[in-house]
Amino acid sequence: MPCTRLPRRTALAGLGAAALIGRAPPGALAQPARPITLVVPYAAGGGTDIVGREFAIGFAEALGQVVVVDNRGGAAGHVGATGVARSRPDATTLLFAVSTNIVVNPHLQKGDKLDLATALQPVAQVSTYQYLLVVHPDVPARTLAELIAYVKSRPKGELTYSSGGVGNANHLAGVLFSEAAGVEMEHVPYRGTAPALLDVVAGRVTMNFSSPPPALALVREGKLRAIAVTGEARIPALPEIPTLTEAGLPGAVITGWHGVFAPAGVPAAQMDALEAAARKAAASPRYLERLAHDGLEPAPDRPRAAFAAAVVQESAYWARKVKELDLKLE
Repeated sequence: MPCTRLPRRTALAGLGAAALIGRAPPGALAQPARPITLVVPYAAGGGTDIVGREFAIGFAEALGQVVVVDNRGGAAGHVGATGVARSRPDATTLLFAVSTNIVVNPHLQKGDKLDLATALQPVAQVSTYQYLLVVHPDVPARTLAELIAYVKSRPKGELTYSSGGVGNANHLAGVLFSEAAGVEMEHVPYRGTAPALLDVVAGRVTMNFSSPPPALALVREGKLRAIAVTGEARIPALPEIPTLTEAGLPGAVITGWHGVFAPAGVPAAQMDALEAAARKAAASPRYLERLAHDGLEPAPDRPRAAFAAAVVQESAYWARKVKELDLKLE
């Protein structure tokens, strides 16, 4: 199955949801006096926000410019993504995207006249990650086999899984898991991953397929129970938790990524500078250490043209999958 396939939490001064990062001398971009706005298309506190803020620290240092992290949630990331796509192509407004923003959401937003495939251009991929299947501790299952048996023993749709919104990464992970396991569950969308996880903690929702950063602390505190991870290998942060394949679902691999995107029309010289800074930040020891701590993995070391080709391939896969599964905005 194609891929749908960190950070140091830090107190950042800011106004509202925006955080100001980096005050180094001007870098190679054309307008060094203007800060760069890095749009995270989700609410503060979720997995993408956590990774984005850690990445922004190294990105600002590599560019030699101020970087402002701006949370613009809504429509499973589509509001933030389209906002960046419509911004001036002057290299001062960028998108910190999760894979589904780019390769899934455009196929769900049927009435949207903006084509993100042409309105945004990749700068660099900055992480790869898998999902963590977590349940409330009162759920009578400690293994994947027990969980699947429990779901099948209940009336269809009685048990639920939460997500950060229709088309969100953890929504799609839940859809693909349900298909592979042959179970039916009710999807409960929220405005962001953080509230989606909190209702699992509260016992109002059965399970969640979370990116690791926001879920790991809750697992370590005993507020959630980890059942499996969805990648090809276990994560060092939770070495005792098996993959879906190890736990009895051969071939069930569900992964995602984070990447930086710019509006179409940003000149090549500025794109080169952004790419160099993004790849430098993504390869920094501090960033890699936090990725490992929070259960994420480094991005492949490849130029933006190769990343762009991979995005096109994933988007084509999800165009077919959205139609096949009849996925619609709720």
